[in-house]
Amino acid sequence: MDLIRHLRFFVAVADERHFGRAAVALEMTQPPLSQGLRRLERHLGVDLIHRTRQGAVLTPAGLQLLPRARLLVDDAARLLAESQRIAHARGAVHWGATAALPDRVVTAGVTALRTMVGAGATVATTVDASVDLVVRVRGGLCDVAVIEHPALVEGVEVGPVVKLPRWLVAPADHRSALVERPNFPMLAGLAFAHAPRAANPPAFDTVVDLLRERGLDAPIVTVRDDRALLAAVAAGSAFGLTTAPPAATPGVSWLRMAPQAIALRVRVVRKHGADALADAVDRVLYRERLR
Repeated sequence: MDLIRHLRFFVAVADERHFGRAAVALEMTQPPLSQGLRRLERHLGVDLIHRTRQGAVLTPAGLQLLPRARLLVDDAARLLAESQRIAHARGAVHWGATAALPDRVVTAGVTALRTMVGAGATVATTVDASVDLVVRVRGGLCDVAVIEHPALVEGVEVGPVVKLPRWLVAPADHRSALVERPNFPMLAGLAFAHAPRAANPPAFDTVVDLLRERGLDAPIVTVRDDRALLAAVAAGSAFGLTTAPPAATPGVSWLRMAPQAIALRVRVVRKHGADALADAVDRVLYRERLR
């Protein structure tokens, strides 16, 4: 749970005495604000706000905790501002990439950012789950990041969705790899190796729904990266999706199936004021799309 973010919700509602006005002040919609405040109340074990027809009223616990919450929110803002000042003073650019990106795109992103900000600048790269990258950009710890789409992108600025080529990999001795026109139902009996759902629930659910629409309801086995994915496939127990292009790999076959449907959808998210950095990374993605 992002405690500071949820405390910011509480402070905004307490200041505005109204959920709608607090949502406007936070530049978000009211439902996630209400849900976030309830999540905070469950986390703290106390009710903070009474919801009435006239608006939002602080509970006794809310009145006692508001000063401390306000201090934490203000201190977090000062901490982020100071960290950004230090980073900019050192000429550092911090960016992130989803682990689903191929290595060549990550290194191309680093090169593009170095070219833009100058050879003397430092480009720091974080490879992480999409949900964590959004948190880092929202908190100012990353200037820009490439995440999977769809994803919850509240509190950050977003770029257009780009489709990158992705392939289905299956065991080399599996029947799907031995026919001219494989289809999804042929993969029945294999597990679907994929990153954990927690890494990005919307994208995970989208790909599982796609498989079911194509007639395949496979059990899920979680893998951390492409290396673990290819190992599971070579073991003969799983299939999966990868952005790594076809290569001679013992025990693994690359299958060209529904390329548009299984393409990796990504987008750049950025903090306010990082438009130029985001544009540089966007150009890398568009070049990769045309490969």
